[in-house]
Amino acid sequence: MDTRDIYVTALKNTHALEMQALQIMERQVERLQRYPEMEQALRRHIQETHGQRDRLEEALQGLGDSPSVIKEGFLGFVGNMMALGHTPAQDEILKNAYANHAFENFEIAAYESLLTIGEAAGQQAHATAFQQSLREEQAMAQAVRELIGPTTRRYVELTTSGEKADR
Repeated sequence: MDTRDIYVTALKNTHALEMQALQIMERQVERLQRYPEMEQALRRHIQETHGQRDRLEEALQGLGDSPSVIKEGFLGFVGNMMALGHTPAQDEILKNAYANHAFENFEIAAYESLLTIGEAAGQQAHATAFQQSLREEQAMAQAVRELIGPTTRRYVELTTSGEKADR
């Protein structure tokens, strides 16, 4: 396996990761009712994620390749299961916030790795696009982090007043 092959694999893995992220966020947005700031952040990032996916597809097409149907099918399933995993929890919103923060940092690491592999493989044609994706992931990780406190306060207020607070 040469560095180009490693780069193509990294592109496919990152693409599958973005598809998983879309599944997770879309399921969460469907359920959010009492946390408009989190819903807004997720909706904005869903749009960014579509752009990230397109950038990855463009890079793969430029190398004469395409996303992995098997990886995407599996990770899409995992994404849906992850999104549904917290639904029975009384504190679903909090668990989702923690998981979203962790997942965004996972994506940050994936893009940093992809950029490094691209450099090692001499594949710089899409570096600027992937740096944009990295900045978007960093901004979303920061947004989720900043929403943890307000979301938790709202959860406590709703719960102690006897209102539905899970989502």
